[in-house]
Amino acid sequence: MSHLRLTIENGDFRDADGRQVTLRGINVAGDAKYPSCPDQPSHIVKNFFDGDNVIFHNRPFPLEDAHIHFSRLKRWGYNTIRYVFTWEAIEHQGPKIYDEDWIEQTIAVLRSARDYGFYIFMDPHQDCWSRFSGGSGAPMWTLYAAGLDPEAFAITEAALVHNTYPDPENYPKMIWSTNYTRLVCQVMFTFFFGGRDFAPKCVIDGVNIQDYLQNHYIGALSHLAKRIHEAGDLENEIVIGWESMNEPNRGLISWHDLTVIPSEQKLQKGTSPTAWQAIQTGSGRACEIDTWDFGGMGPYRSGRVLVDPQGKMAWLPVDYDDSKYGWKRDPGWRLGECIWAQHGVWDPKHDVLLKKDYFKKNPRTGDVLDYEEFTNTYFMDYYRKHRDAIRAIHKDAILFCQPPVLEIPPSIKGTADDDPKMVYAPHYYDGVTLMTKKWNRFWNVDVFGILRGRYMSPAFAIKVGETSIRNCFKDQLSAIRQEGLDYMGEHPCVLTEFGIPYDMDDKYAYKTGDYSSQSGAMDANHYALEGSLMAGYTLWLYMCNVRPIPVRFALLSHLLTTPTEPPRARRPMEWGRPLHLFSGRCSPPHLCDPPFRLHCLALPSPKLLAHPHRLLHHV
Repeated sequence: MSHLRLTIENGDFRDADGRQVTLRGINVAGDAKYPSCPDQPSHIVKNFFDGDNVIFHNRPFPLEDAHIHFSRLKRWGYNTIRYVFTWEAIEHQGPKIYDEDWIEQTIAVLRSARDYGFYIFMDPHQDCWSRFSGGSGAPMWTLYAAGLDPEAFAITEAALVHNTYPDPENYPKMIWSTNYTRLVCQVMFTFFFGGRDFAPKCVIDGVNIQDYLQNHYIGALSHLAKRIHEAGDLENEIVIGWESMNEPNRGLISWHDLTVIPSEQKLQKGTSPTAWQAIQTGSGRACEIDTWDFGGMGPYRSGRVLVDPQGKMAWLPVDYDDSKYGWKRDPGWRLGECIWAQHGVWDPKHDVLLKKDYFKKNPRTGDVLDYEEFTNTYFMDYYRKHRDAIRAIHKDAILFCQPPVLEIPPSIKGTADDDPKMVYAPHYYDGVTLMTKKWNRFWNVDVFGILRGRYMSPAFAIKVGETSIRNCFKDQLSAIRQEGLDYMGEHPCVLTEFGIPYDMDDKYAYKTGDYSSQSGAMDANHYALEGSLMAGYTLWLYMCNVRPIPVRFALLSHLLTTPTEPPRARRPMEWGRPLHLFSGRCSPPHLCDPPFRLHCLALPSPKLLAHPHRLLHHV
């Protein structure tokens, strides 16, 4: 058995000497979301739909550049890496066709991290299901397996994809995240978590679409885990664990009324269709849909527009050649027709909604569903399958359990799922700063408090003044950590994503060198983390390559983009972002006693910043 460099005792991380460890980490790397050949960033449409013929072999970076990136991250003071990869990277060519060259590259990169002492856990990343539905993650063929036509998503607004947006230079900031409440994501996540209950007619290769998708997804991860295990020198020594699916979503499961926006859907931007409107436009019908924008006091309804697909459907046509990938679709699952019509949710002949509450109850038990019930049933059923598959190979793996974002975690305390080697892995972003791309020192909002119903009115959740804002962030993260203890049991809480947008104030800092907004926002986030006494974090996000395009072309603009000169050629500024924004915070690497509240009250001196390799000694 490999030496256990990191384990969990009584809810704390411990090293081999029994000292308590705080994970100070970063996500590596955003480049892993996109193919390396062809180099297909998020704003290029050429060859976009040739999604089977891609490779990710140089992701997150070429092996020969590993020293550049690992030494830089070590110098910045990080001890942990959340290793970002996608299902698409493993199985892009078709079902059960694994890219062994990419796996060999991954093993080699992981092995090269040995000399830097990082704790690495694997992140099977997804946003909005797939690159072809506005995010990253699943291979293109999964959409065809679900009966959807990726080339029709743009005209039907089934997904707003940067690559196919009519005016990519003006792709609205953060509009990508609204894809979670558009047709494609609603279908795919409903299928993935609850296909057997809500889409029983969707049978492919003799199994329901839920089992088909989960089996392939977990099968791909298991194959990678097996190869890492067979490498012989990575498990526990370098790779300490695995995370569950990044930012899972319920799809339509637990929606009580398809004709209204659920009260818990706080994010609305651009066109904001109800599920019923998304079903209609996905079937070629024209609909007038409300539009929303984000202003100084939050989201507001800005108007109404006609979305007219001109008869084009987001579903595969009836004459589609379904033999390409070798699967056999059950005759009861008809192409050329909305799957919800086939399940009696609506009547396409008269365009009448028949069952607006179709997703309200668990059809097996009759129980009324809400997001919390979804997490405790459908999500946990998947998580157990994921956990058991990984542990069958990597027996000592630490499992980072990530439930749906900002939702109540699963109620597993004291149950068989209260796993001593489990970590609660929530995400948190300051929504006001993220959506406005400004660091507002005057007011902010206790979003988590609103979500948990702690205020009679959202007006009472407004926090005024920078000190109040910083304490509000700390209180939100403390509450998130406490929820993990209350619902899941005594497990470390690691915030596996948080961050800020760097292109604030219309990129003012890039023009002037004044990074006071970025510094204030980043320091407030770290102050909150340190004050919450979380067991660790991984900052979003490190990028390996700089593209000669505006930052808005990135899916998320909280990126630590760095040029690729050797570290010795670097100056105290990393591509315009001062080092003090993300490194050099005073935090001990190990503790022999329980943690105490520790805040970095001063940034490293200019003299120290001139020699970033000294930052670790400063710590």
